[in-house]
Formats: sequence, structure tokens, C-alpha cells
Amino acid sequence: MRGIVIRGSWNIFTVRVLGKETGETAPGTEVECRIKGKVLKGVEGYYNPLAPGDRVFFEADPARPGKGFILSLEERRNVFTRFNQKNLGSHRSAASQLLAANVDLVLCVTTPESPPFRPRFLDRALLQADIAGIPPVILLNKEDLSGGDPDVEERLEDLRRIGYPLLRVSALTGAGMDKLRSLISGKISVLVGQSGVGKSSLIRALIPDRDIRVGSLNEKYDRGNHTTTMSVLLEIPGGEKPADPGEAGGGTFIIDTPGIRRFVPDGVGKEGLIFYMREFASLAGKCTYGLSCSHLTEPGCKILEAVTAGAIHEDRYESFLRIRDELGGKLG
Repeated sequence: MRGIVIRGSWNIFTVRVLGKETGETAPGTEVECRIKGKVLKGVEGYYNPLAPGDRVFFEADPARPGKGFILSLEERRNVFTRFNQKNLGSHRSAASQLLAANVDLVLCVTTPESPPFRPRFLDRALLQADIAGIPPVILLNKEDLSGGDPDVEERLEDLRRIGYPLLRVSALTGAGMDKLRSLISGKISVLVGQSGVGKSSLIRALIPDRDIRVGSLNEKYDRGNHTTTMSVLLEIPGGEKPADPGEAGGGTFIIDTPGIRRFVPDGVGKEGLIFYMREFASLAGKCTYGLSCSHLTEPGCKILEAVTAGAIHEDRYESFLRIRDELGGKLG
């Protein structure tokens, strides 16, 4: 049988049956599965072998009704990952953590305050979407709390200028939620953001009948507490009943991910970063010292010239330097 991974950890995965009615397990049924033999081809290099959105082939366990064994993984069209430094050590060669697979849209959730706007996290999430080749959208939640902070607005406008769409919403008041529903309709989207930005509140607004726990804000540090402990694929009600998520006429799905306090980009090295930072990429190799330029003090550095001219925002330049340092030392 063919199925899609809903959630899972420690080699136990919930798989939703896909396809047409065949007389076997009915489409839409959820089956608890383990990887047969605990070795699956195609998952090498990742700390966790499967993520929500993965398509797999599995068989029923004849000895245990409602259970099954995953036999193989269907080729992925994309993956959204992060570099998980907690997994270094014994898992040094597999520190890439899968958050979602086969998605159409990355919703990078942020807030104007409570918790405060954190552009450096946003830069990393947007960068990871570009590395994965998945269209990203900035989702500014808690718009009802926005006081029009000029620093926040300037940074958001700069991100729009370099090509990132921005949608302002409020899970509390409902502002912008119709636009969000239209944006994600017929797609599989993944929500990514720090704890406290309201991912669970957004999902509760999109799926009113589902019991979604909403976390409180840690007042001491003005950041959120974790309410989602693993990524999970959820169906957004309305429209055609899906037979196969992510395909034509397949309904609307969203993958909720755990709140991440620190996002280290994955799938790119220190030298390749410049090619994925949108407003930096066209200048790569054009400095006097070419690709050897450190973009710190060299004369004829096109990146520094662009910062001075305002073509690259000073804060984005600072983000670039910090991310580059992290990438240079993440295995150190």
C-alpha cells in the first residue's frame, strides 16, 4: 500500500493510506508503522529517517491489526531541514534534521512583538526555503499587536523589496485569515517559527474543531514555551475530500513544526552562502578579489559597496556575516 507520513519518531510513524478504494485498508485510514528491518534506502545523511509529507510504501502486519511495516520511500521532490547541533557527537555525520517533505510553501511565521520581532531568525528560515527550492512567504502573526514600529516596518519592507511576499494576519481577531486560507488552498504548507509566534493559534483558527494546545509566553525572557514537540501533518477542512495530499484535487494540508529557538541553515556551506542570499547572489565573484573576498575590509568589494549604497540592508549584511560564521564552525 502507498501512504503519506503524518508524524513519527523513534522508528514509529503514523501513515495515512493513499490511493483509491481497493478492498484493502481504506484510503484515509491511519496505520502505525515501523520501518521493516530498521534500514530504509534513501534516508542516508539525516538524523531522522522520515518526516511528515514523505510518501512511503508499506504492508500490513498480519499479526497486529492496525499496524504495519514501511518497506520503501518514494523519491522526494524536496525537503525542509535544519542543522541540528544537538545531534552532533555520535550522530556527527547525520546532523541534518528533517522537518517536512514534499511541500509546496514555507510559511515563515514572525510577530511584531510578544515575542519581539526577530529578523535574524526570519533571515535563516527564508534562506532555508531558498536552499530547498520551496517558495517562502513571511507570515506576520499578531498583527493586532503591531504598533507600527519603524524598525520592524523598515526590515519587512526590505524583505518585500528583495522578493519575499508578506501576509499580515491575526489568529486572535481573524484579520487576514481568509487570505491565508486562499494562499494555502490545495497545497501542503509547512509552518516554521520560534516558540510563541502563534503557530498553534493559527492552526486552531484554520481547524476550529481540532484540539490544539496553545502555549503561554515566558514573561521573563519574552519568548514562547514549546507546545508542539514533533512535526505533524494536518488536514485543513473545506473543499474536495483529498485522495492524495499535494496532488491535483488533493485538498489542503499544513505541517506544524516545533518551535525553534536557534535555526542553523542546512544544505549549504560557508563558501556557498552568498549564492542563496537573494540580494547578494548577483554580486558573487564580482569583487576585486573574486570569490576569495571576505566582504569585510577589502577595497573593491561589491558587497560592501552595495551596503553603503543601500542596495543591501545593513542588518541583512550583519545576518550574512553571522550565518557565515555559524556555517564555518558548525562542525567544529
